[in-house]
Amino acid sequence: MLITCNNLQKSFGTEEILHSVSFILEDKEKAAIVGVNGAGKTSVFRLLTKEWVPDGGEIIFATGIKIGHLPQITTITSPLTLYEELDTVFEPLRVLEATIRKLESDMANQKGDVLEATMSKYSRLMSEFEEKRGYEATSRLKGVLKGLGFTESQWQQPIMSLSGGQQTRAALGKLLLSAPDVLLLDEPTNHLDISSIAWLEEYLREYKNGVLLISHDRYFLDRVTTKTIEIENKKATVYNGSYSFYAKHKAINRETALRHYLNQQKDIKRQEKIIQAYRARLTEKNYIRAKSREKLLDKMEKVDKPESLPEQMRLMLTPKIETGYDVLDVSNLSMAFGEKLLFKNASFSLKKGDKAALIGPNGIGKSTLFKIIMGQYAPPTGDIREGVHLRIGYYDQAGQNLSEEKNVFQELADTYPRLTQTEIRNVLAAFLFTGDDVFKLISQLSGGERGRVSLAKIMLGGANVLVLDEPTNHLDIFSKEILEKALSDFPGTVLFISHDRYFINSTATKILDLSIDGIVEYLGNYDYYLDKKAQVAAPSPSSVIATSATDTSNKNDWQAKKQAESAARKLENKKKRLEQSIQELENKIAACDAQLALDEIGRDAEKVTAIFTEKTVFEEELLKLYDEYM
Repeated sequence: MLITCNNLQKSFGTEEILHSVSFILEDKEKAAIVGVNGAGKTSVFRLLTKEWVPDGGEIIFATGIKIGHLPQITTITSPLTLYEELDTVFEPLRVLEATIRKLESDMANQKGDVLEATMSKYSRLMSEFEEKRGYEATSRLKGVLKGLGFTESQWQQPIMSLSGGQQTRAALGKLLLSAPDVLLLDEPTNHLDISSIAWLEEYLREYKNGVLLISHDRYFLDRVTTKTIEIENKKATVYNGSYSFYAKHKAINRETALRHYLNQQKDIKRQEKIIQAYRARLTEKNYIRAKSREKLLDKMEKVDKPESLPEQMRLMLTPKIETGYDVLDVSNLSMAFGEKLLFKNASFSLKKGDKAALIGPNGIGKSTLFKIIMGQYAPPTGDIREGVHLRIGYYDQAGQNLSEEKNVFQELADTYPRLTQTEIRNVLAAFLFTGDDVFKLISQLSGGERGRVSLAKIMLGGANVLVLDEPTNHLDIFSKEILEKALSDFPGTVLFISHDRYFINSTATKILDLSIDGIVEYLGNYDYYLDKKAQVAAPSPSSVIATSATDTSNKNDWQAKKQAESAARKLENKKKRLEQSIQELENKIAACDAQLALDEIGRDAEKVTAIFTEKTVFEEELLKLYDEYM
């Protein structure tokens, strides 16, 4: 056990932030804290780092535990270069290594007992140096810098000259190298590109100590965590599984709890009517019957009504007119700033209904490409041809399409002057701006609030083409899911930039991979893109056979071919067996659902629990089969 939290409570004045938060972080465990924006996730971190003191409850830390914390935004004030700053983590090792080298020098001039004593000390320090992986320090440092997306030219830059996002990445790298007993990471993927996020996933999966993280990146959570702690309505609920496991079982648990509550309420009303009927017949026998039923009703263990879910935004995207089939054709675009070339020969096309994700490393020019499409930059070469009837809705991640001096209400009223006050308020309420919130200045809004205002403007605009630059950046998981559904249902065309692979996977029908040499199109979602990239990286079976043929006899070539054919047959047979098993499990789950829907079953709590438990086992088996099948 690394950390135990028991019934944590925290308030500021009359506002209660946390009411009852309990969970345990075990040795080597990777856990996530999830919840809507404002639920209290970061507040839990502030309690764990002792920045705040809980008003109630307790936090128990393992003896001698070392905790490392990465806030969402970190500024490093240091005169050192990036490389030197991260190398300070290994200062004790450098001192130890210098001592070892000094002992080596001393031993050359020593004899007898003095030499023996020096050799003993040398042996002890060498063991310590090796145990602390001293020989790997430099390679670990370089590996972390490369993994987090720093180019070698940036290694020798003064760390104070880096951008805010780069400094936060540097702080993450320093924290990873220091290897504390528990890593507390608050949105660690915020300033990373997709390849760096994938690298961080693998690093954390292999990390020997505990990890507790806050993230809105569901793909990342599924890859890293094995426990999910949900903060909702100021309380914590623990799910022993990844984010997908949590999302699925939260819905099932809530549905079951609501059904139990409603069934019990129905039974209580029926009992109350029977009691009233007995009391209406004024006989001693009926009076005794009524009192008996009242006692049974009082002793009944009441099922609590499930708490209401947090308010969520409502988003529906409807074009006012339709485009033609050909929407956008981009040919041979290039862009540079001074001598810095971002990309060249970038070409792609969009057809009506395409949902295209533009991906690529940080700094390659994805946002710049969007600004070229929107006419904000003029490229030195290339051509953009637009289709007919285009009405573009542009989401700028920097929020430059919002007026800082206006309040939320004015922003919509000035953009759409034909709307009445009631209509504007109704739209803003759909995006969680109610009461006096509508009079907040744009300049005072959080990133998530600014994002919701931009989405409200896009919804009202009736665009048929959406150009979205990091639309999920400041949205919580539940808002992302709403945006995903809105984009999937949108009959128009979407071009978007995102580092959220779960969002890309759920939304994109086309991947545009931007590099310095142009764009490669992949006609599928993110998993399809990964699969195709892996096929290109790995030699195909035919190429392996062809290569071996040049080095071996015809007999060996024939044997290799037969082995490949045999392996293919085995794989196909296994695929068929898995498909049959999947179908059987799906049928069993459907049968459980049918039983749970029956009124006579719903009134029997024991039967409901038994069926639900059986269904859960089937569903877990099904997930394993799906993984094996994929």
